[in-house]
Amino acid sequence: MRITIGYTLESIGYVVGAQGLISFASQTFFGAEWGWTHKVVDLPSTAYLALVALGAALVITGMRTRKAAERRKDA
Repeated sequence: MRITIGYTLESIGYVVGAQGLISFASQTFFGAEWGWTHKVVDLPSTAYLALVALGAALVITGMRTRKAAERRKDA
């Protein structure tokens, strides 16, 4: 079960981080709205960097959860 939760958190983290990065880059460098995040919330471009950090945190948490479950399984 923990392995499934780890993969789920990691997958969500990749999506959130990518959308944050795409939205930040599009607003900062091109003055346009790319991705789907701007359809849900209207944030300033620097707030999208927080989404990148959140995505990275979810990926790291998912990887740690998965690895911890694999170590317990092997022991």
